[in-house]
Amino acid sequence: MMPRDANYLGTIFGGVILSSLDLAGAVAAHQHTNQKFVTVAMHEVKFIAPVFVGDLVSFYTKTVKVGRTSLTIRVTVEATRAEAPHETVRVTQAEIVYVAIDATGKPVLVRS
Repeated sequence: MMPRDANYLGTIFGGVILSSLDLAGAVAAHQHTNQKFVTVAMHEVKFIAPVFVGDLVSFYTKTVKVGRTSLTIRVTVEATRAEAPHETVRVTQAEIVYVAIDATGKPVLVRS
């Protein structure tokens, strides 16, 4: 993570992590459908530990549920600390719900 993403304490803004979390979930959702989709909910976003400037941040996804028009993706975020001993810690976790939509914004089947 870079200094432009940090507050005065040197920790990364939660909004920066949320944005990347949503992008990681979207990549996973695209593996299930060619439909366009929108984010409709982020369930139980847990900020477990801070992310510091210089940390290497990794996002891991797992598909939790595939419904008729929606997908639920769990995203786990880990940070490998820039400073010794370079430990890797879980920093954030959330479940994100995406809904497949048509050109008019109406829900459509995930698999058509």
